[in-house]
Amino acid sequence: MDRQKLMKLTLTAMVAAICAVGAVIKIPTPFITTAALDSAPAFLSVVFLSPVLAGVSGVIGHFISALTTGFPFGPLHIIIAVEMFIVVWIFGVMHKKGMHFWKWPVALILNGVVAPLPFYFIISPAFYWTSLTSLPLATLINLVIVAVVMPILSKVFVRKEGRV
Repeated sequence: MDRQKLMKLTLTAMVAAICAVGAVIKIPTPFITTAALDSAPAFLSVVFLSPVLAGVSGVIGHFISALTTGFPFGPLHIIIAVEMFIVVWIFGVMHKKGMHFWKWPVALILNGVVAPLPFYFIISPAFYWTSLTSLPLATLINLVIVAVVMPILSKVFVRKEGRV
């Protein structure tokens, strides 16, 4: 394995570990117990990782967040993890293409409103509408953290361009 691939793999593992730390920091919501700060590091990693690797970090972060609460939705967490991958991947693609304004509302709408939509049909309409009281808030908190840290991290990686 060449040095560049090893470095990207190591960075992905490090982001996944930070997602694990964020997964333990739960956002108090009355209905959804897995809302946590697990996605912020994955969204932030689009600065220095490809959208695919950032999405993988988001998947790992979600699984660890669900693990810390006992997998309340059982195997349905696989759907949520796939959705997390897609949302982080889209956010990463938009970041790489320079859509620096639109990536924020798109991530908020996709993760906070569209992602729970399959559960409207799988669990119940009541579950979907209830999740809309807390999931957008948890997504917003994660994205605000990313919006604060991303400019600083971007400057660091611009200075070290060529090494990563």
